[in-house]
Amino acid sequence: MQTAVDLEYPFEGRWLTQNSPADRVPSHGTALFASSYAIDFVPVDDRGRTAPFTFASLLRPEPAEQFPGFGRPILAPAEGVVVGVHDTEVDHPAFRGLPSVGYALTQRRRAAAGWQALAGNHVFIELRDGPVVEVCHLQRHSVRVQVGQRVRVGEVLGRCGNSGNSTEPHVHLQAIDRPDVRRATAVPITFGGRVPRNGEVVDQRTAR
Repeated sequence: MQTAVDLEYPFEGRWLTQNSPADRVPSHGTALFASSYAIDFVPVDDRGRTAPFTFASLLRPEPAEQFPGFGRPILAPAEGVVVGVHDTEVDHPAFRGLPSVGYALTQRRRAAAGWQALAGNHVFIELRDGPVVEVCHLQRHSVRVQVGQRVRVGEVLGRCGNSGNSTEPHVHLQAIDRPDVRRATAVPITFGGRVPRNGEVVDQRTAR
């Protein structure tokens, strides 16, 4: 296995860990698009919850804007050069309850459409020693960096959105060994030398 890339968390506040490679590899159930060690973080409130789950949540899609983390700043998790940016995908509604079943049935179609259909709005950062970190599912028109720009740890890249293959607003991170996702190999990632497990709430309110 390749040496892990150690990153900073790309956010402030409280975020719930999901699809963690600390629990299984491949973390998202597939190695497609070099995603074996990818990880998701869902923004939550002080009680560790996302938007309240109501009877309406059970029956129909919900506006992404009603989730507590939609629009939260997403920060650069490492220093490097921006080698990829996409910023025009629409933030679609969130899908919980019964709507999530219908959304899951369209997963194959999105995968067939390619990486961009899965990642939504995103930023790629190439690190000095070679790996590329992908930060995905950003809010439409929120990206504040451009290709060729050098970014520092903690610099704002954009905002948390619900673009691409996403059932509710969150941020998806993974690392690959080259910018071409179609030919890339997955690279393990850690945060301060460790990987949080599924269900762990990462609290960055006082870390910076």
